[in-house]
Amino acid sequence: TAIIWLAAIPLQAGDILSRGQKAPDFTLQDFQGKTHSLKDYAGKKVVLYFYPKDDTPGCTAEACNLRDNYAILQEKGLVVLGISFDDAESHQEFSKKYNLPFTLLSDPDKKTAEAYGAKRGVLLSFIGAKRITYLIDEKGIILHVFDDVKTKSHAEQILQFLNEQK
Repeated sequence: TAIIWLAAIPLQAGDILSRGQKAPDFTLQDFQGKTHSLKDYAGKKVVLYFYPKDDTPGCTAEACNLRDNYAILQEKGLVVLGISFDDAESHQEFSKKYNLPFTLLSDPDKKTAEAYGAKRGVLLSFIGAKRITYLIDEKGIILHVFDDVKTKSHAEQILQFLNEQK
């Protein structure tokens, strides 16, 4: 049981970015092989959400909540991009299985996650991803960091924050 308990200890690697900081640019591919960079979305607000693993309970709840509220998020002018360490094939299956209307990006070398403080340390040869979302403004500045993501109501967290900014 000690090993199981140890495996559950979250280890940090990289610092979480803060509100007001410039969001690091990245270049990652979606499951169709199309390259996406943060700079491609200049002039738009971006919901950049990092999640641990495709087709796991918490990640599925989060993705489906964003899917179910996607029209409202789009009405608010938001682009939604999900990032995990999963490969293109996994993203394609996950996206198709749950009819996800937004883009999922693969971060196989984990450099983007590390730049955003979304990479956990190594424990028992496992490098995990942290569940964290950054709301980035039209100029690439971080508006808000959601580091306590509620997987079943994440879209509502984002919308509540936006409503409070008015």
